[in-house]
Amino acid sequence: MKIDIVERNYDVGVRLQTLLEKKIEKLSRYFNDEAVARVVCALEGKRFKLELTVSNKGNIYRSEAYGENMYENIDVVLPKIEKQIIKYASKNRDKLKKGSLDVVGYEYLEKEPEKEEEKKVYKQKVFDLDPITVEDAKEFLENIEHDFYVFLNAETGKVNILYNRKDGELGLIECRY
Repeated sequence: MKIDIVERNYDVGVRLQTLLEKKIEKLSRYFNDEAVARVVCALEGKRFKLELTVSNKGNIYRSEAYGENMYENIDVVLPKIEKQIIKYASKNRDKLKKGSLDVVGYEYLEKEPEKEEEKKVYKQKVFDLDPITVEDAKEFLENIEHDFYVFLNAETGKVNILYNRKDGELGLIECRY
């Protein structure tokens, strides 16, 4: 597994980097060599944020934690990621390492996650995508009081999604096809 560590307003240091690599490498038992783990360590105000994203053959597992230090955050995100891997393994067994789930015990979980009922598409919406600017999309998002707004970006000609972030700011996703 390839592990990338990104620092944002935070110096990871050798000790934390070594610990991150050691603990994340344990998840490689579920994946073939193509898996990539991306760790983002950030200091936001007085809170430490750790994001872990593992991608493998088109599957993405992601978790984040905020806390008083990065070491505690590691112990929060790793069980979450492992739970996601186990939970979706039955659907995506072909994307995990052969035999990885046959081993008794888990790396960061005490017990097997409970199986959840598969969610069904409850509602379907159709969007008419008229070309507009990002500034217009901001106004529309505010007016409709939803968490996101889908639009055709007049400047790029691509489908974009403007959304409200947890920190109160806006995020913009540009779709490639």
